[in-house]
Amino acid sequence: MGKQTGTGEAWQQELRARGYRLTPQRQRVLEAVGVLGHATPEAISEQVGDGVNLSTVYRSLELLEDLGLVRHTHLNHGSPSYSVAGSADHVHLVCRDCEAVLEVGAELLQPLVATIADEQGFSVDVGHVALFGRCAACANR
Repeated sequence: MGKQTGTGEAWQQELRARGYRLTPQRQRVLEAVGVLGHATPEAISEQVGDGVNLSTVYRSLELLEDLGLVRHTHLNHGSPSYSVAGSADHVHLVCRDCEAVLEVGAELLQPLVATIADEQGFSVDVGHVALFGRCAACANR
């Protein structure tokens, strides 16, 4: 699970091109997502710190996701987890025992995705897929 900073001119230009201002809060939210890797809005709010309330974090995440800069995945029954977009599509493997989150390449699901597309005409968004089970360490206990 590589961590990215999420900073750089490209995303700043993207915000401006779409008519949004580059606010310090939005920049701090995106940078926090990059530092944390996979994080809930609550964890991002803690990372951002004082001066940015949770509702601002949620609004910023929604905008950043609309712009394709972050993506979310539901890794548990609580809040979604956000990560910086742009990395290769991957599937999350979530251990029900220790709650570890592993990533594997989305190509592992390609046969299933192709079958679903052929039989149902449905296009699976693998970037939002989380599979639950037990990690090797917990299974060997």
